[in-house]
Amino acid sequence: MEAHERILVAIDTADTKAATSLAQRVAGVVGGIKLGLEFFNATGPEGVRAVVAGKPLFLDLKYHDIPNTVAGAVRSVVRACRPSILNVHAAGGRAMMQAAVAANQETADAIGITPPSLIAVTVLTSLDDADLDSIGQYRPIGDQVVRLARLAQEAGCDGAVCSPREITAIRAACGDGFQLVVPGIRPTSSAADDQKRTLTPAEAVAAGADYLVIGRPITQAPDPVAAATAIADEIRASSAAA
Repeated sequence: MEAHERILVAIDTADTKAATSLAQRVAGVVGGIKLGLEFFNATGPEGVRAVVAGKPLFLDLKYHDIPNTVAGAVRSVVRACRPSILNVHAAGGRAMMQAAVAANQETADAIGITPPSLIAVTVLTSLDDADLDSIGQYRPIGDQVVRLARLAQEAGCDGAVCSPREITAIRAACGDGFQLVVPGIRPTSSAADDQKRTLTPAEAVAAGADYLVIGRPITQAPDPVAAATAIADEIRASSAAA
């Protein structure tokens, strides 16, 4: 995979015009676009289709509900938006993930497309050990992430969302074929913002990340195209030196 293809730009806005403009600007220098709850709730599938217009899409809706409800949501969104990557919360459990996997495959077959990669969110990158303790999960984050990644793999998911800090452990537990989509990526010059478990793009790729979800360091840069290009160049240079 080329360095720039690993970058998924997180466009976090409710403004279709702004999102479309930014997606068009970075289209040639990144691998795809990530749209999440803020945008989807404001604009629905029509807004998603307008922004993406054929570009690879990571639709970050993090479904977490009873199995039947999640399966129905997956069917609806695969038909309406045709994402390349779609996610659910691993904490929803094995049966929920299995229902999502089946619905994803069935819907893709029915409409004649390649099934989106269905990946599972492990532990949000905004959380740390103290946060897990406060919600009654008394284990280190690294242990919980690996536990959930293994459960997702057993349920048939294609991969997981994890912070950069858990890439190596998940690779050891789940193998090379398990896709890792990694937020919490911050170039050296960027602030961590509300992310608590971060690495640089080059560090994350070296550790084994497949895709890097990067938002504010690109979207809030004076020149988003230049920022995205610089990140791809950093990944490329690091890979060449390894």
